[in-house]
Amino acid sequence: MEEFVVSARKYRPQTFKDVVGQKAITNTLLNAIETNHLASALLFTGPRGVGKTTCARILARKINQPGYDDPLEDFAFNVFELDAASNNSVDDIRNLIDQVRIPPQTGKYKVYIIDEVHMLSAAAFNAFLKTLEEPPKHAIFILATTEKHKIIPTILSRCQIFDFKRITVKDAREHLAEVAESQGVKFEDDALHIIAQKADGAMRDALSIFDRVVSFCGNNLTRQAVTENLNVLDFETYINVTDLIIDNKIPELLMSYNEILSKGFDGHHFIAGLASHFRDLLVCKTPTTISLLEVGEQAQKLYEIQSQKTTQDFLLEGIQIANDCDLKYKISQNQRLLVELCLMQLASITFDGEKKKGKSYIIPPTHFKIANYSITDKTVVDKPNDKVEIKPEIIPEITIEVEEETFEIVEVEEIISENIKPEDIPIENIVQERPVEKREVPTLIDIASEPKVSAFSLASIKAKKELLEAGKSIIKEEVHLPTEEFNETDMLLYWNKYAQRLGDKGYKIMESLLLINDPKLNGTTITLELPNQGSKIDFESEKIGLLGYLKGHLHNHNITIEVIVNESVTTKKAFTPQEKYNRLTEINHNLEILRKTFELDI
Repeated sequence: MEEFVVSARKYRPQTFKDVVGQKAITNTLLNAIETNHLASALLFTGPRGVGKTTCARILARKINQPGYDDPLEDFAFNVFELDAASNNSVDDIRNLIDQVRIPPQTGKYKVYIIDEVHMLSAAAFNAFLKTLEEPPKHAIFILATTEKHKIIPTILSRCQIFDFKRITVKDAREHLAEVAESQGVKFEDDALHIIAQKADGAMRDALSIFDRVVSFCGNNLTRQAVTENLNVLDFETYINVTDLIIDNKIPELLMSYNEILSKGFDGHHFIAGLASHFRDLLVCKTPTTISLLEVGEQAQKLYEIQSQKTTQDFLLEGIQIANDCDLKYKISQNQRLLVELCLMQLASITFDGEKKKGKSYIIPPTHFKIANYSITDKTVVDKPNDKVEIKPEIIPEITIEVEEETFEIVEVEEIISENIKPEDIPIENIVQERPVEKREVPTLIDIASEPKVSAFSLASIKAKKELLEAGKSIIKEEVHLPTEEFNETDMLLYWNKYAQRLGDKGYKIMESLLLINDPKLNGTTITLELPNQGSKIDFESEKIGLLGYLKGHLHNHNITIEVIVNESVTTKKAFTPQEKYNRLTEINHNLEILRKTFELDI
């Protein structure tokens, strides 16, 4: 039986042309070799599986035979690989330095490849500095790492740095297609695309996933088999969910999410994928950005069809809602409820949008659809014998103010367009809120009974002017605010209650300011002495709320608060632990932040 070799090793690039997705770096290295501008110390950094070690090996073979690139000749005697993860001590580096002094027996250069160089100890790095800065002419060092930030700056300054980028989904898919063809495996384009996406920019991971999927489904890679084996949510799931969201089908949406959970998928993964799906739909709406959509051809057509069903505002709001759910998911106590609430909010976006398009009325138009009833104040007065023909051409919008409430009389044009006769609506639909005395107020019937005139005549202008004058002459009831008498004891009682409320809500600093001294009452003016200007500024932020509280509970709207800065004022002595803590927070406000951060008790 032939030994199986994993694709990541079997199809490892042997020349710079075979390296996937790093064309800029390979071209730079080739030009450096041809022009003899190759540095003595190189640092290859980037994510895992993007070709750092592979490029180092190709470079080591390439520089020993200029103009000749034989894949079978690897100059093994001239290439030394050191795994810094297991050889990270000072002694290991000293042994390496001793070997550097010996020139190569064949070829021109000795190449030292140190993989995972960030694992070296600080002492090993320091021992390596001098050799790395001034190596022999025949020695070239290639350092490879996935975590450049862990390498000390003195090492970085002595190296020529090459940053390897993640391999794009397109490049990974094309390379997987070549591997599949070489192995005689039939495939769907979307299946390879899912594998490339799952690899997250690492070619080695993509080839490993490819081997796993081929073992599962044989020589015929289908999208359904790949999604089933990799346990990923494909684009069809998100398209179906988005269709339910657009149609406002909340029950079906919740059942669909329950089915996704029953298959073993994580809610966090689902909601993050839904936000990405909305982003892809937004990308599809503009031809200039459609190139940013990294999906197969079949999926791209479905995305374009669904993007036409949605608006840009819907997608932007959907991305924001889904992203908020993504951020709150880990700290939520009920994660399933959080996602379900997010889905219901998404399904309500278009419904709310249509709802907001309608004109809002303080009094609904149905209250004015009976022509033989008039409105005076808040009472509906029965006038069954009056028959008035409503003429809408000269009726503007009028606002009637009665007892601090505003009633809006809508344009009669909207009423006439409904073609509803007065006798069609039962008298029970007109509700009397409370009986009040009748007053002479212009009513809808009185306004509508004016003679019909042309909109462009002098009579029309005069009629409109009279209507405006009639609206201005409406009797406005004068509001009398209470001014009951109170004493200093009552004032102190509610003052302390308000301070206690602030303390219960966690505003301990403001509570201490209110209790720093007993305020004095002079008529309706409350005087509070504070020790410094900073305390006065802090107090001003809470002054309006305190003033409203006192006016409401003392039933006197003439109350005012005056703050006096008196640096010689003596504060109340702190005896209890709470009072001592309040005093300390006055001196240093950061104590309250410290207590909340570590959830400390007093």
